[in-house]
Formats: sequence, C-alpha cells, structure tokens
Amino acid sequence: MIMTLGIALTIQSSLGTSPFDALLVGLHRTFGLTIGSWEIVVGFSMIVFNAVAERRRPELLALATSLLTGAGIDFWVFTIEDSIHPDLFFPQFICVMSGMVIAGFGIALNLQADFAPNPFDRMMLVVKKLTGWNVSISRALISIVLVILAAFFGGAIGIGTLLITLMSGPIIHVFMNVIEKFDRRLYPTQTLKES
Repeated sequence: MIMTLGIALTIQSSLGTSPFDALLVGLHRTFGLTIGSWEIVVGFSMIVFNAVAERRRPELLALATSLLTGAGIDFWVFTIEDSIHPDLFFPQFICVMSGMVIAGFGIALNLQADFAPNPFDRMMLVVKKLTGWNVSISRALISIVLVILAAFFGGAIGIGTLLITLMSGPIIHVFMNVIEKFDRRLYPTQTLKES
C-alpha cells in the first residue's frame, strides 16, 4: 500500500512516472482498462517470460504481488485523483518527488520482507543470467525497452521518468539500510543468528 501510494502520486504529478508505470499509463490511455489492471496483465506477462526463459514453473507468489500492486494502484489513483492534481510545475515537482520517496520506502520494505518476488526485479535477474551482464546494465536495458514501449503507447514519460530512473535506486538503498538497522534493534538475537 505504501509503494502504490507513491506510484499514484507520480502518476498524478503529470511529470512522468517510472519506465514500468509509464507503460501501464500508456496502455490505459490506448486500450482502456485501469492502470492497476494493466499492472496485473503486464506482471503476468513478465512472470510467463521469466518462467520460459528459466525453464521452470511460473512463480505464483509473483502473480499475487502483481494482483496486490494493481489493486493498490487503482485504489490510490481513485482516492487521490480529485484532490491531488497539480497544474503548475512546482507542485507537480513536489508531487513526483514525494511519490518517488514514498514508493522507494515501500519498495525497500517489500525487498526487506523477501516474501513474494516482484516480476520486474525477477526479469532483471533473468536478463542478467541470460546475458552475463551485471544487475545495473540489465535493469537499464529493461528500462530502455519499457520507455520505448511507453512512448509508443503514449505513456507518462517526462522529467519525472528521468528523475525516478536516476534517483530511485539510491533512495531504495538508503531506506533498506534504515530498515535493516531498525530490524537489528528490534530483533538483535535473530540478526546475530543469521550472521
């Protein structure tokens, strides 16, 4: 819910979203359905691609992640669309930056929980495995493909897309460190056993 609130804020900013979300908005604008519905469709497609590429069964927990994320995006977009719709650059910039920070915190919580795989992150690892490239290059390649597709479908591409692409990784990293420190304080004996 935290991550999807951040995504909804970037969508409402009108300055652009992450490459993945830009594609979802473009599909919504072109074919209808809700942005969250496209999250589920594209997420399912990525799960199938990942399973075929790795020659193993599809990850059902990843489908649950897509379903929850799609439902969360739709919930927040419908909840805030009338109250948060900035028209001037400065409020739009505040909206996209707030969304990026909130989404970064939500992503860090999700990664730290290590419960259900995210289809996008799994695809990044699959591309890394297939090409031998590192994670950064694999992620950049997928992001470039997503931006091209988003542009083709009239997605939400703008300065926000560039900001999110460049800054979300460091923001997620900072929050993961904070959450890890909090975990160590909350569960000191468990952390020692894991070490």
